[in-house]
Amino acid sequence: MIGLETHVQLKTQSKMWCGCANAFGAPPNTNVCPVCLGLPGVLPVANDEALRLTVLGGLLLNCRIPSFAKFDRKNYFYPDVSKNYQITQYDRPSTTEGHLDFEFEGAIRRVRITRAHLEEDVGKSFHFERTSGIDFNRAGVPLLEIVSEPDLASADMAYAYLNALKDVLVYGGVSDCDMEKGMVRCDVNVSVRPRGAADLGAKIEIKNMNSFSGVRRALAYEIPRQIAVLERGGMLVQSTRRWDDAAGITEEMRTKEDAHDYRYFPDPDLMAFEPTESWLDEVRGRVVELPLARKQRFMRDYQLPAADAQTFVDDVALGAYFEGVAGQTRNPKAIANWVINNLRAHLAESQTTLADLRFRPAHLIELVELIDSGRISSRIAQDVFAEFFATGESPAAIVQRKGLSQVSDAGALEALCDEAIAANPGPVADYRAGKSAALNFIKGQVMRLSKGKANPAMAGEILERKLGGNRSGTRA
Repeated sequence: MIGLETHVQLKTQSKMWCGCANAFGAPPNTNVCPVCLGLPGVLPVANDEALRLTVLGGLLLNCRIPSFAKFDRKNYFYPDVSKNYQITQYDRPSTTEGHLDFEFEGAIRRVRITRAHLEEDVGKSFHFERTSGIDFNRAGVPLLEIVSEPDLASADMAYAYLNALKDVLVYGGVSDCDMEKGMVRCDVNVSVRPRGAADLGAKIEIKNMNSFSGVRRALAYEIPRQIAVLERGGMLVQSTRRWDDAAGITEEMRTKEDAHDYRYFPDPDLMAFEPTESWLDEVRGRVVELPLARKQRFMRDYQLPAADAQTFVDDVALGAYFEGVAGQTRNPKAIANWVINNLRAHLAESQTTLADLRFRPAHLIELVELIDSGRISSRIAQDVFAEFFATGESPAAIVQRKGLSQVSDAGALEALCDEAIAANPGPVADYRAGKSAALNFIKGQVMRLSKGKANPAMAGEILERKLGGNRSGTRA
């Protein structure tokens, strides 16, 4: 039984309670002020954008938005907590009772979200040979803590959930979720129980995981460890452990505190949060289509295979470009193939973007129609695409200027097939002996003789007729 507490840095320009920059990479203790250091006499002022992003995150996770929320002080002493308390939300969070649907092992799974609440980050400790230091640049940065129910059942399932959660938050503009900059951290709660038992086992928490792959590796170690303890007749107690990535093991840090150990109480310096309906409507206007829904829509509306739909989910700009073209054509699947396999490759090779394109979307539609009508072959179309990508000239004009129209005249194709058959007696004999693959070689020679202009379907039919069919019916 696995539940995750995921801490995500919100995409704001300033910190939660002051005007200090919410920025990564500054020299230690430069993005600080009396407010985020908690010096005597200061008063915090809530960051309105952080409040909006919190509610937006809740809406994206299908959460209920209560009409009343408040901020609390979580009291504990640790060197990186300069105030000796952390401002968070305890019993009245900003969002609650949601869920996240995601793909796992070929099915749609649902994990319930207990709450997604707003809190502040603390400083970061650095340990040297004989001393330690604290950088408070991160102190006061707004975090969204997303707490799941224990609905995850394996290390791989937890990994899939975290990736889906990240995609939702990035898509929605809630967070950049850059793990290299420490924008996502995760606490893992895991317990085991005998199959069929009603009561949950002792909850073991693994703290401060900073990578999704680390979460997966830690669970792959911790779950068998707990099972082994119980099978030996031992007893598990609620505790907190750390993951040693180098050693590949978890180690006990302390027995787990309960909520009363933190002496939560309402922060007397902060007003309760009571969003108005007009304020909520404004935030609702920022809700976007989520990755899973987008993938399912691409598959349903354009009959795309799952892999192509996922490509357009992963690359939002490319997907938007495809939709702009696909809505004007009768063959969206062909447009998807050209966008994914050709356009994307040419953009990468030329180090350009969609904004730099010289050709119009109508040119891509025209190219597909030239192929579908049989005027040019797929092979010739590759050259035509490269030409209009570079120049912006229309495909029809390129075909006309270069004389690239596909040869579909039966008489001309008959002559080309006769020439290919005469020049390749070996493959002809192989085909007549039952090796079907030999026909593709002969057809390739027809295409070579025609410089790629021959209609391949018609050439294949003529060759089969002239060669008398595959006598033995065997497959090569």
